[in-house]
Amino acid sequence: TIIATICMLIYIWIRFKDIKFASAAVIALIHDVLVVIGFYAVSRVAVGTTFIACLLTIVGYSINATIVIFDRIRENRTKLGRNNYSALVDTSVKQTMTRSLFTSLTTFFTVLCLYIFGVQSVREFVLPIAIGIICGTYSSIFISGNIWYIISNATSKKKAAANAKPAKAKK
Repeated sequence: TIIATICMLIYIWIRFKDIKFASAAVIALIHDVLVVIGFYAVSRVAVGTTFIACLLTIVGYSINATIVIFDRIRENRTKLGRNNYSALVDTSVKQTMTRSLFTSLTTFFTVLCLYIFGVQSVREFVLPIAIGIICGTYSSIFISGNIWYIISNATSKKKAAANAKPAKAKK
């Protein structure tokens, strides 16, 4: 899972040409993984190869929805400007929310059917996946864009402060 997360960090960094997108996506992914690990701990589900498969499935599913939102942010940067990060994230999330919710609901209902009609070994796999879909949808819509906003806002303020410092006069 750590190797997959590092590879996704590098991929997103290259694709978006911005470490801020990659950092925000990885933080949201870590959130998803920690929620599923917490679910495993609380529900006392046995950990095995199914555990690794669940985590990797959730990471892959969650990053897909996050990339859709980040792609919209990147597209909207040219329309809304580069300095109004709040409006940029808000508009981009609104534009992609319906798609994200419908995709997640469709997948969730499929996983729910697998849980209801599946055998015990399938249930051990799909229950954490269902938790991961809910958590991944939440983090993609509500966490990843906000983390990007915080990082972008902080770096732009730091750049503005560095540019505002007067140069020392030479004698």
